[in-house]
Amino acid sequence: MKLLKTIFFFILTTIIIYNMTQASDLGIKKKILKNGLEILVIENRSVPLITVEICVKNGAFTEPPEYSGLSHLYEHMFFKANEKIPNQEAFLERARELGMVWNGTTGNERVNYFFTCPKINLKEALEFMRDATLYPLFDQAELERERPVVIGEYDRNESQPPYYLFVEFGKKMWGDYYNRKNALGERSTILAATQEQMKIIQKKYYVPNNSSLLIAGDVDANEVFKLAETMFGKWERSDDPFIKNPLITFKPLSNPEALIVQKQFPVPIVLVGWHGPDTKRDLMGTYAADVFSYILKQKTSPFQKNLVESGLMLGVNVGYQTEQNVGPIMISFQTMPEKLKDAVKALSNEIEKFDSPDYYTDEQLETAKNTLAVDEIYSRESTSNWVHTVSYWWAVAGLDYYADYINNLKKITRKDINDYIHRYIKGKNYVVGALVSEETVKSLDLKEADLLLGSSQLEKQENR
Repeated sequence: MKLLKTIFFFILTTIIIYNMTQASDLGIKKKILKNGLEILVIENRSVPLITVEICVKNGAFTEPPEYSGLSHLYEHMFFKANEKIPNQEAFLERARELGMVWNGTTGNERVNYFFTCPKINLKEALEFMRDATLYPLFDQAELERERPVVIGEYDRNESQPPYYLFVEFGKKMWGDYYNRKNALGERSTILAATQEQMKIIQKKYYVPNNSSLLIAGDVDANEVFKLAETMFGKWERSDDPFIKNPLITFKPLSNPEALIVQKQFPVPIVLVGWHGPDTKRDLMGTYAADVFSYILKQKTSPFQKNLVESGLMLGVNVGYQTEQNVGPIMISFQTMPEKLKDAVKALSNEIEKFDSPDYYTDEQLETAKNTLAVDEIYSRESTSNWVHTVSYWWAVAGLDYYADYINNLKKITRKDINDYIHRYIKGKNYVVGALVSEETVKSLDLKEADLLLGSSQLEKQENR
């Protein structure tokens, strides 16, 4: 994956820039304003609807502890008063007038906001997005009303026992910088959030050269470019926020770590995680991670047959999250309490075989690559949803990465997968955590060492 490089000469000398890379093959037309704002247009005239989206490189990865969760709170404040809309009630009324369906999301490395409405309201929708983006008021009364709404999301998560496993697991995985992978944030910082903090987030990250504006649906790209330039061209450019506020460096895991979270839950849940590749340092590793994860998830794989069909596990999943600052590799499974220790040992045995020549066939490898490519193509069927995918990849990897995704998937070889396994998984430090009931801990005499994989398990047991 390749992060889009800033092409300073073109930014400074021309108003309209069309992307001449493979992005055009996706049907995406691009323009960069003088202030650095990237305009991405997807034309699809099959339905008379449009989606307008603003995407910002913001989220948990930008948050020091005192801001943990405030990118998410900012997302909620986006749909409130601004210089043109006096309050949330007026905001909602205007959205109804324009026939809008709207929402926003906050992740580790992206925040996005989007409206879908009839195409006849294109100009009004762009104005609406501009006013919310450039001119928020962060009204104190609205801020105080919104904090409990965000805390409500926090409370709903806390009501689920697996949440406590995810939190403790995350703290082991990311150490002192756990908050940089925790988009939900911390209750205390959300409750203490101020108008000034909202303004600081806006000044740092809500700048045109850290944002993209995406318009998808029944539109003409040339018309959109003209409207966008008129409405967003005066948005003032800032210094690169990631030069002034560089990303933190996660410390590598120094040892295998295990933890047990005791909560009443029907069956044990186990998580195993490694620090994986990312789009800043290992592009090919990210493609290999996707392909290998897909192979392991298939019911025909030895991984599934040996762990699930054998009856040891109720289900097992393998995942990798592509991010620009250390993507996590995760294996999760559920099992019956009495089979927990055996399931851990069986998983350890499977990991040892990951790089064996016969662990998967050449046919399974090709099927994984082809199916991932087909799934990606099918995901573009709904333009109003596809635009969110485009904005995600723009934020975490760059549009070139996304445009080349299918081609690079097809290049992955068995050697690439083995390189990925050896660099990130096999013999590497990891975190393993289990959510189990107090009764299960007692009945199995369960210790943290019982969760460790392979040789690290033996070493810990010898030291007990």
